[in-house]
Amino acid sequence: MLRTVTSSLSRVSARGLTLQNAKFGTAEKSGSILSAWNKSCYHEMDFTIPESASVFEAVERFSAYDVGALVTTDDDGKMSGVISERDYIKKIALLERTSKETRIKDIYTQSSNVIFSTVDESIEEAMEKMMTKSIRHLPIMDGEKLVGIVSIKDLIKEVAADKEKTIRDLSDLALGKGSASF
Repeated sequence: MLRTVTSSLSRVSARGLTLQNAKFGTAEKSGSILSAWNKSCYHEMDFTIPESASVFEAVERFSAYDVGALVTTDDDGKMSGVISERDYIKKIALLERTSKETRIKDIYTQSSNVIFSTVDESIEEAMEKMMTKSIRHLPIMDGEKLVGIVSIKDLIKEVAADKEKTIRDLSDLALGKGSASF
């Protein structure tokens, strides 16, 4: 899948050969899932919803915050599952049920079936889980504690930003604009 590129570059100075070692990494190896979470739109909102709430309430939150999933919580505030736009489409709209009368706990993905990331995982590991299981949202756990949730879009943005920085740094190094910040 995605790999880290490590390279040694040398730069010739006016006085002779000056060797500069530069190590280039990518976000999927060096970046953590938490770095993506901190930049995610989910970081700025309450991404949880009680499992006893109506599906309509979840759909309102999807629309208001422009997100595709929420983490559901039980009466004790612990993660009980995930509800997504896909759940609404497959289990409400297609079955001609009403979202105002249906409870989230009747249609969500229960926690025992939820794929999640841990705080120490890399972006690459998280992306691999998401691609393997064909999911677009991944809760982040620190032991039993829910820390956050990221979307595949959040992770792609992190990888793209890191690659852009690597290109800028390589260009600066090639153009002799000082040492790059690797």
